[in-house]
Amino acid sequence: MDRKEILEGLIEVLKTIRTIDPAKLENVTEETDFLADMNAPSTELINIAVKVEQKFDVEFEDDDIDNLGSKVKDVIDLIILAKERG
Repeated sequence: MDRKEILEGLIEVLKTIRTIDPAKLENVTEETDFLADMNAPSTELINIAVKVEQKFDVEFEDDDIDNLGSKVKDVIDLIILAKERG
C-alpha cells in the first residue's frame, strides 16, 4: 500500500467525522493540517486515530498518538510505521 492509497483511505475516514466540513476534503494533500485547514477540534484527532486503526487494521501505541502531529502526512507516516511493526 503506497502513500497515495493511504491518503485516499484516510479521506474516506475523514468523511465520517462529523466535525469536519466535507467541502474541506476536496483538495487534501499530505501537507493539509487537520487543525488549521480542516478546523477540526484537537480532541477529534483521537477519534480520527481510532477510526484509522480500524480502517487500516493497525494498532497505534500510546506514544505514537501522544506525538502525533496535526498534518495528514503525520497520520500517513504513523500508518506506515504501524504496518512495518506488524
